[in-house]
Amino acid sequence: MSSSYKLGFWVLTALVVGNMVGSGIFMLPSSLSEAASPAGVLFAWLFTGFGVLMTALVFGNLAVRKPSLTGGPQIYAKELFPANSKASIFSGFMSTWGYWIGSVAGNVATITTFASYLSTFFPILTSEAEWFSVGGFTLKVGNGLTFIVCSVLLWGVHFIIVRGMEEAGKLNVAVTAAKVAGFALFIVIGLFAFDKSNILPMTAPRFDEAGQSIGLMSQLKNAAVITLWAFIGVESAMVFASRARKQTDVKKATILGLFIALGIYVGISVLVMGILDQKTLIHSEKPLIDAIETVIGPIGGQILAVLGLISLFGSTIGWIMLSAEVPYQATKQGLFLPVFQKENKKGMPIFSLNISNGLAQVLIFSTVSNSISDAFDFVIIIATLAYLVPYLISSVYQLKLVLTGETYKDLSSRISDGIIGLLATIYSIWVIVAGTADIKTFSYGMILLASGIIFIKPLLKKKSSVTKGQKAA
Repeated sequence: MSSSYKLGFWVLTALVVGNMVGSGIFMLPSSLSEAASPAGVLFAWLFTGFGVLMTALVFGNLAVRKPSLTGGPQIYAKELFPANSKASIFSGFMSTWGYWIGSVAGNVATITTFASYLSTFFPILTSEAEWFSVGGFTLKVGNGLTFIVCSVLLWGVHFIIVRGMEEAGKLNVAVTAAKVAGFALFIVIGLFAFDKSNILPMTAPRFDEAGQSIGLMSQLKNAAVITLWAFIGVESAMVFASRARKQTDVKKATILGLFIALGIYVGISVLVMGILDQKTLIHSEKPLIDAIETVIGPIGGQILAVLGLISLFGSTIGWIMLSAEVPYQATKQGLFLPVFQKENKKGMPIFSLNISNGLAQVLIFSTVSNSISDAFDFVIIIATLAYLVPYLISSVYQLKLVLTGETYKDLSSRISDGIIGLLATIYSIWVIVAGTADIKTFSYGMILLASGIIFIKPLLKKKSSVTKGQKAA
């Protein structure tokens, strides 16, 4: 199998849909109902959907106008500063570092959700019985087995991808097609079971930890930060742009993938709220299964659990591919450690795969001491924050191109792209401010970014050496 295999339009679209419609579709209905009333949830989907559409248009536009800059939205950070300057390298590396760690965390969220849905068939995965104790630590049977399941899935997919991009891509297309068909069927069934009394009152109050009532606008803000997680992955086609047959396919796949995912998310989110009452939904760890079981009984839950496992398996393939591709492509741009450029005979970034999955394995240890839902909530906070800065960087870079006129030949394109870039920038800034308002969340985000500083020294040192050599010459 040739290492020069190129990804076509449908493979790229499957990566976008597969990476977006993963763990979020199964766990977010509960998180959203806890954060906001039905009205707040609906407004959050509309607000986030519009903001992400503007961002997706930015991604697609940059992929066409700057085809040499590949590897993800974080790569544009270096273009905001003078070429080959230390500021360019520093910003490019730090942005890539946060985006990479966020990708790894996103992969872990998908894998832990897979274990949650597997418990439908193997209830022992949720067992509270003690397995063994070491010092003050007690390992529960459920947590221990969940850790084993997650680890097997992680490394099983790893070896599938190592065999080559073509096999992994085709498998992801098949799995994504199955998940889209399955969720469409769920929506059809849900229409017949929808009970509007479950979503009334539309503006039901929500309360903070101190017991204070949260208003609708604050609910919308909280829910909008959570819904952003559902759209993480919209840039997947862009990450693999250098492997695409045509750069125009990247833009088309990004937009089509976004609309497919948005339709699935909004449809299912609304229907689940209409099938389960708010109290049940808030406390559910498997909201989609709980919803379908109320309609057609236990068999429905089992069918949906199978669909969930297939869907999450496909998402795991996509996320592992993406998390390995990010530092690999950044290295080609001179923004990451050179060793990450090492490939195997199939053209796969083998070193990057090994390190990315090694980090994922470390994060999977969180399932040993926490429940799956707690681990999921923790991981999406870290992952979402890691993506916000690169999204903002892409929008700002588009504005830079518009203002300088670089790559543009007519005024009308500059104006339309300028409006899109401005809206995407405003949205990105709003989400960053809203998402980091909590000091705990802000601290996690800062620790995540700061952890990369110790690895940037070799790149800056190499740059200094090259600069001195050029001056000497």
